Amino acid sequence: MVQPDNSRIVVLGTGGTIAGTAARAGDHTGYTAAQLGVAQLLDAIGTLPAALRGRTLVAEQVAQIDSKDMSFALWQQLAARCAHWLADPAVQGLVITHGTDTLEETAYFLQAVLQPCKPVVLTCAMRPATALAPDGPQNLLDAVTVAVDSDAASHGVVAVCAGVVHSARDVRKSHPYRLDAFGSGEAGALGYVEENAVRWVRREPVSIDSHRPISIQKLGKVKQAPRVEIVMNHAGASGVIVDLLVKDGVRGLIAAGTGNGTLHHDLEAALLRAKAAGVKVVRATRCAQGRVLPRPADAFADSNGLSPVKARVALMLELLAVDTR
Repeated sequence: MVQPDNSRIVVLGTGGTIAGTAARAGDHTGYTAAQLGVAQLLDAIGTLPAALRGRTLVAEQVAQIDSKDMSFALWQQLAARCAHWLADPAVQGLVITHGTDTLEETAYFLQAVLQPCKPVVLTCAMRPATALAPDGPQNLLDAVTVAVDSDAASHGVVAVCAGVVHSARDVRKSHPYRLDAFGSGEAGALGYVEENAVRWVRREPVSIDSHRPISIQKLGKVKQAPRVEIVMNHAGASGVIVDLLVKDGVRGLIAAGTGNGTLHHDLEAALLRAKAAGVKVVRATRCAQGRVLPRPADAFADSNGLSPVKARVALMLELLAVDTR
């Protein structure tokens, strides 16, 4: 078989449950994440050659962590390795193995800073590799299937779990332990992996921004990310935490409001004080569905439909763009 010019699929490992191990096969929650290398995960999938359709597989271990411990420094490193491989004309697409806890944040970050014209596919697992019926191998196989699909490039960074393809902007972890743990809210899935092929149900190109907020070159030189924290509205919410964060040097705050971004009057007053002190404040909603509908007289900017955790990433990158001009 003559291989196409874009003859490589690169798999970047970062750890997570997909690489986790447990003492017992029936233990799905007491495992230790990030124990197996990405090469071991790939070697365990005997049907990978068929999914690759003649392409060569390249594996690289970028990190080995539980994704709850994801950091800005690791995002910098991962973005740099993605940019390196995406620039190689022989590479058709990338697959990234990742923990489920912060997968949605990493996906959004990578889409924002890379704006890739080739597929970048994050995948994961809800059960460790030692489970009696692990879900990681099928998810990884599905991710490779997406990466080689001819229509995948127009969707940028995506996430694949339990046979469902989600966009970086919309994907959210919606369940703590079910195998089908991710959803795309009102937007819906981009597609489904069925019988070793992708069925796209949303074909419009998915883009987060029309331009990169910061170049990869400048991103790599950043020593420390601007501090952006999330505060949540709830019954009896006070402004004490906001005041302390401002005193501690926070540069941005995401307010995860109730309903349409509503805020307890004490919390709102503290956020207004923070804004007056030069802190950028953005309002999101803690609701799993929908978005904040802004009004002209609103004191705070809205998150443009982003969840609180993704709004935090967006604000951090906005502040970085200002810092690195």
